Amino acid sequence: MIPKIDYGEKANLALDTWVKLARAYSSLNKKSLENIRAFGLTQPQFGVIEALGHLGPMKIGVLCAKMLVSGGNMTLVLDNLEKLGLIERVHSKEDRRAIVIQLTKKGDSLFKKIFSNHAVFISELMGVLDEKEQKELGKLLKKLGKGIGA
Repeated sequence: MIPKIDYGEKANLALDTWVKLARAYSSLNKKSLENIRAFGLTQPQFGVIEALGHLGPMKIGVLCAKMLVSGGNMTLVLDNLEKLGLIERVHSKEDRRAIVIQLTKKGDSLFKKIFSNHAVFISELMGVLDEKEQKELGKLLKKLGKGIGA
């Protein structure tokens, strides 16, 4: 996008790059969300199942930090996953005040069933870039995120 107002070469480049990044994210996220909905889950529900499936049981606060969400939002997501029989809340053996979230057998089975399919789907979407380009983009995005302090 070429702005109607010239903000200077450096600012124009930054704005153009930001728009391309935002549009690429939006397109990829939209397709990913469509795939996730095909499993009968919301994006936050899928995120919880994915995090627990890959990282194992964890306290709610750790899960919130991994998913970049607040505790209030997470409570509703966890309530719904618990109603579906996919996760359970258990008291920590080390600290009975702490609640640990873990997948049930049904949740673990679902994770194993759907995540490999989702991984293939994302791989196909990212296949627009070759392996070298994906690695370079990954490095650049990590540098950007760390540089911003996110």
